[in-house]
Amino acid sequence: MNAPDRFELFLLADGEKKIEEKVYSGMSNTSDFVLKKEDHTLGNLLAEHLKAHPNVYMAGYKIAHPNVPELYIRVQTDGTISPRDVFTSVCEKLINQLEMLYQEFTREWELRRITNTGDQGNMPSNGH
Repeated sequence: MNAPDRFELFLLADGEKKIEEKVYSGMSNTSDFVLKKEDHTLGNLLAEHLKAHPNVYMAGYKIAHPNVPELYIRVQTDGTISPRDVFTSVCEKLINQLEMLYQEFTREWELRRITNTGDQGNMPSNGH
């Protein structure tokens, strides 16, 4: 079978970098970021948040082939900020948003668990 072992799709090899920036000479203020061992999930999330940045002219992503776990993200800025700085800023903002989501979800989950503990006898059989 031609498919790689599943662990090769998400574990970095020794010495393999997670992210590499390649300045794209075909357009001004443009860089390609290659993220190893990532797929459409992160690609779509990053591309959409990059597009929302006020200094970004264009952002998009592609996956070369399903069996090659490399995500390519191209970012072009207006020149007032570098593509690398925009990419870093967007990643940091996303990490903060996901951390807040995790905290809020955990709090709500625990509150629901606490309130449901007292209602064990009154809960419907389907759990809703």
